[in-house]
Amino acid sequence: MKRFVPLLILLVGLLLGGYGIFSSAASAQQSRRTLTRNDVVARFQQRLERGDVQLEFAETTGYLASVLKLLEVPISSQTLVFSKTSLQSNHISPTNPRAIYFNDNVYVGWIRGAELIEIAAYDPLLGAELYVLEQKKSEQPRFQLGIGCSGCHVAGNTRFVPGVLMRSIYAASTGSGVGEARSFITDHTSPFTERWGGWYVTGTHGATKHLGNMFFSGDTDLDDPAALTGGNLKSLDAKVDLRGYLSPHSDIVAMMVMSHQTQGQNLISWLGQETRIALKEQEELDKAAQRPTGEWDASTKFRINYAVDELLKYLLFANEAAFEAPITGTNNFAQEFAALGHKDKQGRSFRDFDLQRRLFRYPCSYLIYTAAFDQLPKTALDLLYRKLWLVLSGQNQEKAFASLTTTDRKAILEILCDTKKNLPDYFHTSKRDTE
Repeated sequence: MKRFVPLLILLVGLLLGGYGIFSSAASAQQSRRTLTRNDVVARFQQRLERGDVQLEFAETTGYLASVLKLLEVPISSQTLVFSKTSLQSNHISPTNPRAIYFNDNVYVGWIRGAELIEIAAYDPLLGAELYVLEQKKSEQPRFQLGIGCSGCHVAGNTRFVPGVLMRSIYAASTGSGVGEARSFITDHTSPFTERWGGWYVTGTHGATKHLGNMFFSGDTDLDDPAALTGGNLKSLDAKVDLRGYLSPHSDIVAMMVMSHQTQGQNLISWLGQETRIALKEQEELDKAAQRPTGEWDASTKFRINYAVDELLKYLLFANEAAFEAPITGTNNFAQEFAALGHKDKQGRSFRDFDLQRRLFRYPCSYLIYTAAFDQLPKTALDLLYRKLWLVLSGQNQEKAFASLTTTDRKAILEILCDTKKNLPDYFHTSKRDTE
């Protein structure tokens, strides 16, 4: 059996284009060593060392509340996961879930009674940088780079770029997975029946079924939606004692936003990595062949175009799972999140929620405003903008974008023209043509 493994790896690499994703991962690791970290935690650590800010230590939560405040991470973003899918899994159980808080740039994980706060911060060029902060009162608290995190955070599910993912499992009452039952990576395309296994979920969603708030066993029929009875909880009081936590909620809207955001960030990082490595390898091929640079080989074209297309579809919510019923959260996360939107002249933004039939009212991701998006290699960014414009102007009517109505495309184009800096001029020309 072992002799088939190299063939399988080779096949996957070829399918993903060029030299393959495994070559990309190795090349990326080499290039990462030459770059300086520029994520929010690295910058925050510098402020700590200069004495510009101080972390406050609390008896129950340690540095958590202070970290959230200073990194501008809302408490309303709290989600609770009880599956043992963390560096500190020995501390996690259904009676002691891990709380995860997030904003556009950082994720903060806290477990009641654990020794460390776990943090993932997105660097525009490097992807997710993983840190830990010791939960011990200190005159000089320090964020340290996480060790042993790459097994989960630089893997196939993140496209071999350092990233964050939202895993859903069939969790037993211990928090461990059930036998050899499959697991899922959750994003906005995931069927609801595959979402949130091993998580607590507060919110209402009608007859929609999901895996949250439940324990499974070897006797459970995992293919029977009728077995999914953990939905529509407005409170977790009957499930878990949350004394010491900053919030009693694990808000369903926050969970949907986080699942969209994590995979979106991974795709942005992947496009940047694929483009930089593909162009570097193209340059080396040209040099070896003693030919002028400027023309791409077929493999380079495929590799960059494939990554651009994957991100474009994701940003425009292609294949988003349709809602079976309206969804409502249990705290003020939705209001706080929407208030941060880049609003156009009509007051619209990509953070405006729909929650009746889909996640957002205007299906273009707010991640388009992030530094990681803006700092994509010019080659990739130019190509992505051109393909985005073809969709929004109605010239691209491919099946992947069939869910975008003419009204959707027009609204997205108008919002971008009013709010997105450095947008190519042809977007504004197209907008005038539609008026």
